[in-house]
Amino acid sequence: MRVPLSWLGEYVDLAPGTTPEDVHAALVSVGLEEEDIHRFELSGPIVVGEVLEFVGEPQTNGKTINWCQVRVAPGDELAADGGPAIHGIVCGAHNFVVGSKVVVTLPGSVLPGPFPIAPRSTYGHISDGMIASARELGLGDEHDGILLLSSLGLDDAEVGTDAIALLGLDDSAVEINVTPDRGYAFSIRGVAREYAHATGATFRDPALGQAAFSPATIFPVVIDDEAPIRGRLGASVFITRAVRGVDPTRPTPAWMVSRLGLAGIRSISLVVDVTNYVMIELGQPIHGYDLDKLTGGILVRRAQPGEKITTLDDVVRTLTREDLLITDESGPIGLAGVMGGATTEIDSTSVNVLVEAANFDPVSIARSARRHKLPSEASRRFERGVDPAVATVAAARVVQLLVDLAGGVADDLGSIHDDSPAPVAIHLPTGFISGLIGLEYTGDEVRDSLTEIGTVLEESDGDLLVTPPTWRPDLTDKWTLAEEVARIVGYDRIPSVLPVAPPGRGFTRSQTLRRTVAQTLAATGHTEVLAYPFLSKKANAEFGGADLAQIRVANPMDGAAPFLRTTLLPGLLNVAHRNRSRGLVDVSIYEQGLVFLPEAGVTYGVPVVPPGAEKPSVEVQAALNAGIPPQPLHLGVVLVGNTRRHQPGHPATPAGWQDALAAVAQVSLATGVTIQVRQGSRPGMHPGRTAELFVTTDAGDLVVGFAGELLPTVARDYDLPSLVAVAEINLESVIAQADAVVSATEIGTKPAATQDLSLVVGVEVPAGDVRAAVIEGAGELLERLDLVDDYRGAGIEPGQKSLTFALRFRAPDRTLTAAEASEARLAGVALASARFGATLRE
Repeated sequence: MRVPLSWLGEYVDLAPGTTPEDVHAALVSVGLEEEDIHRFELSGPIVVGEVLEFVGEPQTNGKTINWCQVRVAPGDELAADGGPAIHGIVCGAHNFVVGSKVVVTLPGSVLPGPFPIAPRSTYGHISDGMIASARELGLGDEHDGILLLSSLGLDDAEVGTDAIALLGLDDSAVEINVTPDRGYAFSIRGVAREYAHATGATFRDPALGQAAFSPATIFPVVIDDEAPIRGRLGASVFITRAVRGVDPTRPTPAWMVSRLGLAGIRSISLVVDVTNYVMIELGQPIHGYDLDKLTGGILVRRAQPGEKITTLDDVVRTLTREDLLITDESGPIGLAGVMGGATTEIDSTSVNVLVEAANFDPVSIARSARRHKLPSEASRRFERGVDPAVATVAAARVVQLLVDLAGGVADDLGSIHDDSPAPVAIHLPTGFISGLIGLEYTGDEVRDSLTEIGTVLEESDGDLLVTPPTWRPDLTDKWTLAEEVARIVGYDRIPSVLPVAPPGRGFTRSQTLRRTVAQTLAATGHTEVLAYPFLSKKANAEFGGADLAQIRVANPMDGAAPFLRTTLLPGLLNVAHRNRSRGLVDVSIYEQGLVFLPEAGVTYGVPVVPPGAEKPSVEVQAALNAGIPPQPLHLGVVLVGNTRRHQPGHPATPAGWQDALAAVAQVSLATGVTIQVRQGSRPGMHPGRTAELFVTTDAGDLVVGFAGELLPTVARDYDLPSLVAVAEINLESVIAQADAVVSATEIGTKPAATQDLSLVVGVEVPAGDVRAAVIEGAGELLERLDLVDDYRGAGIEPGQKSLTFALRFRAPDRTLTAAEASEARLAGVALASARFGATLRE
């Protein structure tokens, strides 16, 4: 919300010399958030000039320029820049005539940019200044010609007058962020009230003083909401007023153009500008219809599925049953609270205007605005809640301005429909606020604060009954009232006390292990990232298969990625691609995040969205949980490029499947869970370089993920090198298998005995299975076993391979003899031979 200071000063007293920074500081003290300060970044001398004569001069480049003589000071007085009263200026525009009043930027002035003005030689003349356009002055986007003061109704301005003050270019605006619960601050009225709260300045409510209106001729309006959302009618207030004989050629006054510009609203036409002006002033969105284009009365109803409307931006929109429509006998003429329709648009021929001021249901408007991706100034206000009592006042204010500025005549045609509920009184127990905030507030402080924000107080058995004002729909209970008292009295009164954490609490076992895994991977050279959680259907299927069940988001942020992720890898691969495209060619990244794994044949979703302001019942919570697919926590790792850079005497080492398994080993160490590896396969993965990861449990082997290298074709799809190492682990399943406390492995103190073992087996037998058999057969004396060679060549029969293992034996209580170690080794050989036909290599 942008608030011009001159506008703000009409409704609250600003001390002389008040700066935008002062206003920001005051508003922050009552809980509003400062955003920015907006000014017209220009400086004088900028004056009113009159074109005395001009000569068109064709140029060799095909353009025709005008050599103008412009009076910039009355009579023989010196101009504001100290020069003569008549300046020669080169101008490329052609939308003026002799006698036109224009804005002249004299030498020494500075326009937004910054663009300093100085005499300059151009087209064979010394141009002593510049005649400015609206865009050059920061008044709008118009740049087809120079700004004619007659277009602003200022053709009687005296030559030499300071144009900065005349056009309101010396004003400034503060911008604040309006949170969803403070919709009343989306208006000059609301901000002025807040400034008065902060400073104690006198507030003058612009909603007061408008004469009551009772239409002599009723304009027919019917509210027929057959499908209210959450049982709340789409329209509770609907006011219409008519103004006839409006002059569509009259310009918008300069002061209004300036204020609207500072407020972030582009000037369009006088009638439209008046409706926007009142919306900013009072917070009540206004819509104007060309009365002569309306057919019959107005019907407010829900749209039929598939019904269409052409909105003011000339876009044909297909509607749903939730959309609230304004219609006449011809059909839809407006998307309620969002944008009007093109068929009844006010244009340059409109002379009779029907003014609409309504109050629409916030939820209905918010859903329509998001569904059609059509946020507007009106919808932003309706979403946060508009004062239902201000609609009549706002309509009267529009009528007044159209009469005063556009020459219209107020008509007795109109309608008043008001079914808005009266505010409900809130019981506020004595002492509740002091107990909640932790600061002793006197009874007078509580009463004065609540009265100041507009509530009505009644005594009730020593307590208070507090009736909120109509512009504060956010005041719903005693807790919100306590917040208001703390805000108005001052947050600076509340002491800063560091809370003491209750003893015996901390991270849960799962949280501890998750952090340990993240810290371990970071310590071993990996970088944690957060990837986009939405994917295309193809990206999900790439690592899960074409038949993988997926969940589509109803209203996706990106139409190309509308599905919830079932794997972390596509997001990580996109991150790797983005980093490589920016010169970071060696990438080692990981992510911990949820994936969404719907069960085939199960329909997920929530049939009814519960209200945001109410705690769902147990039944509703159960229904919500049932509508959510399983969301296990996964860990994904991607390595691209080199794990060791090229150095003298050492070639670069590219990342491969070994590095993916090394990352898995770090996870195993961090969690204390033994993650085992065996040959596996997975869509999108290299068939010969993919490992299946599993954990042995009492119920059997539990598969917890995979690791290896991508198919080169998949890697190329992401614009990555053909060699990309990846791993993905169901971290939730791994953590579930972890002991309550991760204990360090005991260090053996007795001497170890080492032996080697070479076994010949068929090439189809996985080395991991042979290793497991040797470990099982060798028994408890075997401390460690590593595969050190896989040989296939001379001396080995075709279809066979030789696997060489390094074995280390140790007893906890004695020094092993060579015979004991050999006996354990042979026991391992015997089991491998029984299972796989393994033979000792001679």
